[in-house]
Amino acid sequence: MSTGEPYDALPEDSAEDLYENAPCGYLSTLPDGRIVRVNATLLGWLGYERDQVAGRLRFADLLTVGGKLYHETHFAPLLRMQGELGGVALDLVAADGTRLPVLVTSTLKTGEDGGPRVIRTTIFDARDRRAYERELLRARQDADRERDRVLQLATTLQRTLLPPVLTAPPGMAVDAYYHHASPYQVGGDFYDLFPLAGGRWGFFLGDVCGKGAGAAAVTSLTRYTLRAAAVTDAEPESVLAVLDTVLNHEYRGDDPRFCTVIFGVLVPDVDGCTVTLASGGHPPALLLRGNGSAEVLATQGGQLVGALPDARFASTTARLRTGDTLLLYTDGLTEARLGQSRERYGEEALYEFVRELAPTTASGVVAAITKLLGGFGDGLDDDIAVLAMSVPSAR
Repeated sequence: MSTGEPYDALPEDSAEDLYENAPCGYLSTLPDGRIVRVNATLLGWLGYERDQVAGRLRFADLLTVGGKLYHETHFAPLLRMQGELGGVALDLVAADGTRLPVLVTSTLKTGEDGGPRVIRTTIFDARDRRAYERELLRARQDADRERDRVLQLATTLQRTLLPPVLTAPPGMAVDAYYHHASPYQVGGDFYDLFPLAGGRWGFFLGDVCGKGAGAAAVTSLTRYTLRAAAVTDAEPESVLAVLDTVLNHEYRGDDPRFCTVIFGVLVPDVDGCTVTLASGGHPPALLLRGNGSAEVLATQGGQLVGALPDARFASTTARLRTGDTLLLYTDGLTEARLGQSRERYGEEALYEFVRELAPTTASGVVAAITKLLGGFGDGLDDDIAVLAMSVPSAR
């Protein structure tokens, strides 16, 4: 790019002028640290006259108390060993007592005998950089506080969507587990177990489409709708039909919301219990028998809840006797990704896993699945809910 005049016509800067008025500070010190030369730029930054510094002060005298300590214990010894030290952040103290953040680079020059002769130091003004670092730190602290606030909010909200304690029906044992894929997002998986009139017990487990606050709102509506519907008519298919009507009414148009859910009614008796299940597009429950066998309690034809008007639901009935365990789970378990191939864990692998557990108990199967999930590592990218109920061998 042309400036309009030849380079040889530009004014020539003398070496002395370049030294004195450089955009950085220069000083030279003897090996003991005594300053023998300093440029005008550094004097201007610090507010000193030349005769106040050259021949009178040592480099360490310009440093803060902490800087002096660091210079004696780290900077000076490393410089003697390495011969050069660069980019060290220090604070200089100006004549009026204010601090000047700087970056210091020093080079040790030796004589013909190899001994130290002079230390040449270049000093860069780091006030803008220090201000940027403080602003960056402040922004990071604000982000940390916001992340903590989101975490607390998500944790509190998630806690309200799950029962704090599960009370087991008479003569039975119950256990549950919830895996959070992300502590900063509210998941859409849910479960519950509660008493009904006539000695019956209602229970459900499901998965709402989506995550976050929107999914939490649907989860809350779903839980309380299922509980309220079961009080009026505890037939599992009727309960799911009520939930389907509510979701279709509340979430229409551009923001449809739906879920998969399995709802059941349990009736305990003297030697076990009878369980009736209805499924709305949810993975089937698994029944682990006390004799060591296992079976799938399929409910053929159950459709997603809230996705279609007048959805159809299907139910099935089973008998739990001494030593039997009923297991419900959400699809985050079977959709977990394994190893470098990232293949799905799958339903067949889960069925084979639980068959090896039978006979077991509610706490036994939940503990085994919890341990299984711990081996999946980062393959768990969805929330997982597990609910198990069993008839103990010694009742």
